[in-house]
Amino acid sequence: MDIALNHIKEFLKSYDGPPMRIMEVCGSHTGAIAKEGIYSLLSPSIKLLSGPGCPVCVTPTAYIDRLIELSLEPSTCVVTFGDLLRVPGSRSSLSQMKGEGARVEMVYSPMDTIKLARQEPDTRFIFAAVGFETTTPVYAVMLDQILEEHIPNVRLLTALKNMPEVIDSLLSQNASLDGFLAPGHVSVVTGSHVFLPLAEKYQVPFGVAGFSGEEILLALYGIVKARGQGRVMNFYPSVVSAQGNREAQKMVDRYFEKADAAWRGLGLVPGSGRILRPEYAAYDAGSRELTEDHKKNPACCCDQVLMGKMSPTSCPLFGKACTPLKPQGACMVSREGNCFSYFVNHRE
Repeated sequence: MDIALNHIKEFLKSYDGPPMRIMEVCGSHTGAIAKEGIYSLLSPSIKLLSGPGCPVCVTPTAYIDRLIELSLEPSTCVVTFGDLLRVPGSRSSLSQMKGEGARVEMVYSPMDTIKLARQEPDTRFIFAAVGFETTTPVYAVMLDQILEEHIPNVRLLTALKNMPEVIDSLLSQNASLDGFLAPGHVSVVTGSHVFLPLAEKYQVPFGVAGFSGEEILLALYGIVKARGQGRVMNFYPSVVSAQGNREAQKMVDRYFEKADAAWRGLGLVPGSGRILRPEYAAYDAGSRELTEDHKKNPACCCDQVLMGKMSPTSCPLFGKACTPLKPQGACMVSREGNCFSYFVNHRE
């Protein structure tokens, strides 16, 4: 779609057609929209909503509780990325427990876990494998190396999520949504075609977008123009194809199978997760049992925010009891979280 940027801006700013509620389901899009000031460039008739696109934000409390239990076991170390350290479980967080003597290590790559395991062969290392379709192939590569090198002291506790199934869950519950800004990173792996059944089933347009201001505006323009149509439009063709990365898909299917998964605030969503196949159960740290979620603070509205039913600023805890320094829900923890983005960017 070769359209002048000024025309796109003018169209989106002056749009006075039927109201459009467009949900972005990628944490990076949420951050980019705030950073680029996209919201201020839109007509009041175009409402952007942040959905369940941050993997840390949708990780259930039961998962955090299980990691904490493991970190307290003898000769056991939990290994995780930084964002997950501060996510509240039902009673505490990994960061708080580390201060109380739990063994927790932060890494920047899953492969760092293998290095730790080589250095301490008598310690069991539990890697917190959290993410969407974008990062699941990395964990498959990690398992490939573990098996090749016969490393016996590494386990995975998985909280892996699939995007189409949760979007289907939202729409099947009559969520008032007129279009989706589809996740660019996820689409690199899955291909843009993965959203076509949903677009046709619910007659809503999906626009796969990049992450610059211009790319997001172009996708929003396409989505608004396609209102009421069951279409998938790829506005990120430089890296996204219709079929995606077939090799990455094969690698994931080799080690993981689809399963029901618990989402923080959303409950159990059928077929929306990935767990290790039974033949690799020896490398699992109890992921199959993690099918529940419950709130630490009953006043937290993360579930309503993630479903697009409430703005973060409408939550009674937002900016008061819940801030980035003292998060009550996972949406305020991660830099890609809906509430975090609204708070630090003063977004209304």
